[in-house]
Amino acid sequence: MKETVAIIGWVVGIQGALGVLGRTFGDGPWGLLHRWWEIPTAGYAALAVVGAVLAVWGEAGRRKRVA
Repeated sequence: MKETVAIIGWVVGIQGALGVLGRTFGDGPWGLLHRWWEIPTAGYAALAVVGAVLAVWGEAGRRKRVA
């Protein structure tokens, strides 16, 4: 289960980071989310943080089980 959460976290975090970076350094957000929803820059930043938290939590659970 934690492997799935980690994968979802990575995807969400990358999409959030692409949205922030695209709005900051490009003409508009990068990634896929802007094709479906109009998300403000703060929303992309929140997605990046939530994705990072999920990815770290999922990866930490995997390391405890392996060790």
